[in-house]
Amino acid sequence: MAYRPSRPWAATRRRTTAAGAAALASALLLAACGSSDGGGGASGPEGVRLVSQGKLTTCTNVPYEPFQFKQGQKVVGFDVDIVDLAAKRLGVTQEIIDIDFAAIKSGSALNSNRCDLAAAGMTITPDREKNLTFSAPYFDATQALMAKKGSGVTSLADVKTKGLTLGAQASTTGLEYARQQEFDPIEFADSPKELLGLQTGQADVIIQDHAVVATWLKKPEVAAKFELVANLNTGEQYGIGMKKGNTALKKVVDEVIQQARTDGTYDKIYQKWIGTAVPTPSPAGT
Repeated sequence: MAYRPSRPWAATRRRTTAAGAAALASALLLAACGSSDGGGGASGPEGVRLVSQGKLTTCTNVPYEPFQFKQGQKVVGFDVDIVDLAAKRLGVTQEIIDIDFAAIKSGSALNSNRCDLAAAGMTITPDREKNLTFSAPYFDATQALMAKKGSGVTSLADVKTKGLTLGAQASTTGLEYARQQEFDPIEFADSPKELLGLQTGQADVIIQDHAVVATWLKKPEVAAKFELVANLNTGEQYGIGMKKGNTALKKVVDEVIQQARTDGTYDKIYQKWIGTAVPTPSPAGT
């Protein structure tokens, strides 16, 4: 039992009251910080707390054209335009941080308050949902195979029967899908290195998101020698990642995505970066 010195009642009460007030103040301060869905930082509109005053900070992995890539010194792309809508809604500007994709999908970049959200052409998966809160889906995706012209490849089965080498980008659903089909692909750190691996013969065939392959093939020097040889209907959907439990920011992002689909803004962004008509959105989870 702790030693308790004898004190007059009034003095004891004053000390107890002061201690209680200090404890209450501390609790209120912690509650104010802890109530932030974003986990601290500067207060923002609509109940959203931001890691930096006046900025919506986005973690991404550049380049992943057409979703995020550099034009000069500026990062542009499909994802950038979508997040800009959320930034505009909040009355702030978007700031982009380029980091390793593994740190994005694991949630570590968000948990360490490096950024408010992550937009990186990122497929919503059950494993990633353990680490991140995802927005409503904003892009229907699928995988594709790319190979040298005249390869004779029209499927993953052809890659296996012909004894060809398959390449994939590290930490992606394309890599996971290939492994599920009992392949052991060569891993490339990012999408440009994956394309270079195909061009230099390190891989005979590569698996990558269809929109990325289609963008590569818009370049004459690539289209002259390579082609999309197969679509793999994996039924994927991209989502914008946020820190687990960040319901305030999720509400804003979900609402701007829905508004963009309703008012035609999404169609304009889609045609700007993808260059084709917008397909009818698939139900979430299909």
